[in-house]
Amino acid sequence: MGSPSWTADQIPDLTGRTAVVTGANAGLGYHVALELARYGAAVVLACRDLRRGEAALARIRRELARPAVELRPLDLGDLSSVRGFAADVTAEHPSLDLLVNNAGIMALPRALTVDGFERQLGVNHLGHFALTGLLLPALLAAPEPRVVTVSSQMHAMGTIDFDDLMSERRYGPWKAYGQSKLANLLFTFELQRRADRAGMPLTSVATHPGYAATNLQNAAAQTRRRAWVRHASAAVTRLVAQPAAQGALTTLYAATMPDVRGGEFFGPDSFGGSRGHPTRVKATAKAYDPETAARLWERSEQLTGVAVEGLDSSP
Repeated sequence: MGSPSWTADQIPDLTGRTAVVTGANAGLGYHVALELARYGAAVVLACRDLRRGEAALARIRRELARPAVELRPLDLGDLSSVRGFAADVTAEHPSLDLLVNNAGIMALPRALTVDGFERQLGVNHLGHFALTGLLLPALLAAPEPRVVTVSSQMHAMGTIDFDDLMSERRYGPWKAYGQSKLANLLFTFELQRRADRAGMPLTSVATHPGYAATNLQNAAAQTRRRAWVRHASAAVTRLVAQPAAQGALTTLYAATMPDVRGGEFFGPDSFGGSRGHPTRVKATAKAYDPETAARLWERSEQLTGVAVEGLDSSP
């Protein structure tokens, strides 16, 4: 079990390891990148907004003495950007120890990615699916590679609607978000199954941050049509949500601790999983369905054009 008092100061020495963190310019991703760098990892900050990425890079450099951090542009809503990022990173870092699939968007009005995908599914799942596949050769070049994918408790309200995957017939902001977060878990567990069958030493795990005060919450609140609802939502976040640094602990535990095993899921241990310290948690049963996971994997390969090489696809 995760320790009830586990904090970032228990992270082991990460010297010699290289990590990629998506969405590292703010919120959970920033704190994950900061702590990985603090304990010796070389960290690639993968950010869509380079202005905010530069600010995050400067903050890390102010806080840490000579951190091994670099900034690279990545727009998960544009597969050409994902391919360019992967090519640049693997040219510079042919061996990667850790990929943290953290970036995401939540409960926004319906929009499309550059490639025509419903934006929440496109950014939260398909972009990360493609990124993982493209970085997999570099990950498998490391002795003990690890992929950590950030999901949400809201996965429980999600359903993978293969007949309307892009929510063209009916769209609800939270419905689409739940689908994308369930997709994150199905992907995590299927990645581990395929790695196990192929005899690869890859560890694929998922996390959720509970209820954390991040820009994700703020952006979702701003979509509320009525002003009083927006203000009430913001007030609840201020009163109830744990700080982003605390919400990042589940991901940091999953990314760094030696007792982590493939296919595990980590979340906070208190207040119904909304806050606290890292512990092992269970997803809803549908997240572990191998048939749905395999079907989503195949559909994701078709949509992104990224065939994930080197893993066993046979049941």
